[in-house]
Amino acid sequence: MPKVLISDKLDPLAAEIFEKNGVDVDFKPGLSVEEQLAIIDQYDGLAIRSSTVVTPEMIAKATNLKVVGRAGIGVDNVDIPSCTSAGVVVMNTPFGNSITTAEHAISMMMALARDIPQANASTHAGKWEKKRFMGTELYNKTCGVIGCGNIGGIAADRALGLRMKVVAYDPFLTEERAAEIGVEKVELDELFARADFITIHVPKNEHTTGLINKDSIAKMKDGVRIINCARGGIVIEADLKDALDSGKVAGAALDVFEVEPAKENVLFGHDKVICTPHLGASTTEAQVNVAIQVAEQMSDYLVRGGVTNALNMPSVSAEDAPKLKPYLKLAEQLGSFAGQITEHAISSIEIEYCGTITDVNTDPITSTLIANLLKTQLDSVNMVNALQIAESRGIKIKQSYDNNGQEWRSLINIIVTTPERIRNVTGTLFTGKEPRIVNIEGVPIEVTLADDMLFIRNEDKPGLIGGLGTILADAGQNIAGFHLGRQDGGDNAICLVALDEPLSDALLDDVSNLPQIQNVKRLSF
Repeated sequence: MPKVLISDKLDPLAAEIFEKNGVDVDFKPGLSVEEQLAIIDQYDGLAIRSSTVVTPEMIAKATNLKVVGRAGIGVDNVDIPSCTSAGVVVMNTPFGNSITTAEHAISMMMALARDIPQANASTHAGKWEKKRFMGTELYNKTCGVIGCGNIGGIAADRALGLRMKVVAYDPFLTEERAAEIGVEKVELDELFARADFITIHVPKNEHTTGLINKDSIAKMKDGVRIINCARGGIVIEADLKDALDSGKVAGAALDVFEVEPAKENVLFGHDKVICTPHLGASTTEAQVNVAIQVAEQMSDYLVRGGVTNALNMPSVSAEDAPKLKPYLKLAEQLGSFAGQITEHAISSIEIEYCGTITDVNTDPITSTLIANLLKTQLDSVNMVNALQIAESRGIKIKQSYDNNGQEWRSLINIIVTTPERIRNVTGTLFTGKEPRIVNIEGVPIEVTLADDMLFIRNEDKPGLIGGLGTILADAGQNIAGFHLGRQDGGDNAICLVALDEPLSDALLDDVSNLPQIQNVKRLSF
């Protein structure tokens, strides 16, 4: 009988579900790190929330561990690469607390509009400062939603219910989806200029860290109010304090902080700031939902081999796995490549399967490809929920099949359509197992992807290779691979450069200033 350790506080229903499904369970929240390490090798599964930290050291000792289940969305406390290397599946429950988190953001907005916490403290102190707390109505105000996915979409719906005007910024939000949910899709600078209230619902990544800073605040309306129930670090707290002190920002409500647990913070004690200790998912309903979901998912995997909401593997049966493995690697690379070169809202994704690949189950390949395409800007997207997330964002998915492999035995071609342009990337397997890119936007090119690369669109004129080589050589940056492609001489061309390490911002600027270069992007795989 498989055995699971619940090492954090979960609703008792989780243990009941494990036992009902034939899984032995130990409920031991509050163990020290040393105590966890001493017993982890006894368990097939580990069910956690945010307190337990799954480190490489723990994975090294967890010789029998098969699955880690996170009751919630964020997996910052799980070392996923270590789990993957050890063959441990990592699951989360991305939708169990969406309503709760969105409602918390709206609650913070209403409290901010009427100074409710400050007025409460004043009244408890017997001051009766009625004239001090002059609030503002939400009615007819403009709510700017940064990140209009699952949680942001719910927050937008609630704001519309309060008769607010809602403008939304989200690179993956299409005009059709925006119209469907009743919001106006805008660019980020326009949102800053128009919004009376700004609520943040994006993951923390390289694109969003420090998104709200002194420069972006300067673009906002005077008297704007900011709410962050997403992740700490998206708002630069020192810059926000300066804006609050100057009166540029009328108030802020924060549920998350750059350092958590937040025992000290530059914003603590500020009379224009409302703070809560990361309570976004803290309702009885949400905790019950995520506890039930994680127990059901882990039981299904341990007892029946089913995979749901896995972050490091697709939903694949044991029978298909050996045949699919090289194709999944190819799909991962194609999706990541297409996602990294796509900068605007995606309206459709078309996947063409040609040749012998049409003989295998392509569903996990499609899910893997779309997940890796979308996760360049989204968190909590994986091989299992990728199609659902794409559908929720109004992205149309089309698949086609042609058993004629033409030049190659098998091909996968992905076509990504945005309002601005259409991009396509094609890949194949060399010797049946080595992924290669063989065509980018109609330009033939054969490339094995490396960890760090540059993708360059350039004029097909002399001097590019020399100029690029000189810049990189002067900086001590080694070129591990260089691939050029063009359709016809003299036309535009593309170039993919494999590097031994990522390029710095300064070097990227130097490269982009070469006269032959039209556009350059850093890629990582």
